[in-house]
Amino acid sequence: MNVSQVIPILRIFDEAKAMEFYVDWLDFKVDWTHRFDEKSPIYMQISKSGIILHLSEHHGDCTPGAKVFIECDGVRELHRELTEKQYKYNRPGLEEEPWDSISVTVIDPFMNRLVFNERLYSV
Repeated sequence: MNVSQVIPILRIFDEAKAMEFYVDWLDFKVDWTHRFDEKSPIYMQISKSGIILHLSEHHGDCTPGAKVFIECDGVRELHRELTEKQYKYNRPGLEEEPWDSISVTVIDPFMNRLVFNERLYSV
């Protein structure tokens, strides 16, 4: 088996709240959106720095409360940027993890968690 990419699908309930969180606060960009018609739920792809996520209002796609673990660097800078924006609904901390990493966890309005993790040592 050869895997070219893994794309998590996260359940959302409100397009405007999703845009405020993912685009306005976290600086993801919307790559594309799809609706079967104007009264249908939205399905979209967003991306940032190599991270690709699908967001879906469709109840059959997934359940709320998922957790996405993102290995990256620049976690201190990310924490500073997010803190400076003073987002009303989320003030994440910078955590020192027992596995020799630092992390920032953000929780979207639909209880999905994104954990940005930076290893402090080389494997």
